[in-house]
Amino acid sequence: MRILVVGAGAIGGYFGGRLLAAGRDVTFLVRPRRATQLAKTGLVIRSPVGDLALPDPPIVMADALTARYDLILLSSKAYDLAGAADSFAPAVGADTAILPLLNGMAHLDYLKGRFGGDRVLGGQCVISATLDGEGRILHLLETHNLAFGELDGTVRPRTEAVAAAFAGAKFDAKLSTAILQEMWEKWVFIAATAAATCLMRATVGDIVAAGAVDLPQRLFDECAAIATAHGFEPREASRARSLGMLTAPGSKLAASMLRDIEHGAPIEGDHIVGDLLRRGAKAGKDVPLLRVANAHLQAYEARRRRESAAPAAA
Repeated sequence: MRILVVGAGAIGGYFGGRLLAAGRDVTFLVRPRRATQLAKTGLVIRSPVGDLALPDPPIVMADALTARYDLILLSSKAYDLAGAADSFAPAVGADTAILPLLNGMAHLDYLKGRFGGDRVLGGQCVISATLDGEGRILHLLETHNLAFGELDGTVRPRTEAVAAAFAGAKFDAKLSTAILQEMWEKWVFIAATAAATCLMRATVGDIVAAGAVDLPQRLFDECAAIATAHGFEPREASRARSLGMLTAPGSKLAASMLRDIEHGAPIEGDHIVGDLLRRGAKAGKDVPLLRVANAHLQAYEARRRRESAAPAAA
């Protein structure tokens, strides 16, 4: 199986690096800056489950991409999705499967519309990873889960082939027959976490310490109501796990979106919170706290656009 990993950042670089180290046929589609970094340092992973150093990982840049691939592993930010799709489009053949690891659901609609619904798999990952200043991948916790499956819940030869390729690659991979349910459950949790911690500019522990533990609880309930209206009510185990994390005293949990805001970076607010809000409106759900949180995120983005467009002071 020929695998194209779009990008070699924290997520794509981690899973792609593990696959490459396991002997799989992996190529990384990268931009010039990352290509220069990899040429200098190789692909380096620092992880509590085992470090990895790949001195010369196979790479290709978009202007040189002509070959077709069996599997395209996609983990771009939502706001980079269209550009990423432009870059890997030449690699999509008649039998190519596209496995996105983005949160939410809007990316599925986009990819199905652009490449055809039968080419798109559902997928999600649970991993805490980042890049350091030299481009090394820092895997922060032992968890490194990746779930995937057909959107209709069936098991086909191609997903069995993906499962075989992932097996033994030193991360936890699962072929799921309920991938949309799992993606919705993660989306509900991610959206509630982002809404609460970005709105309050605080960790879960700080929100609890402020006597506002009902805020993440109510945001979770609003998000879960939208999922339920679309036929994906969070299961009891998922609900209990999510609420436990969102109400834990002393917890340092905060959405990565909050870190992006604190650094003045672009955010996935519209993809994670805004799209959920729109789906709630179509289902007739009244979600006032989620509306406030979304307005907060959109106001931040409006300020970023205004400030980036302002001429520099003389």
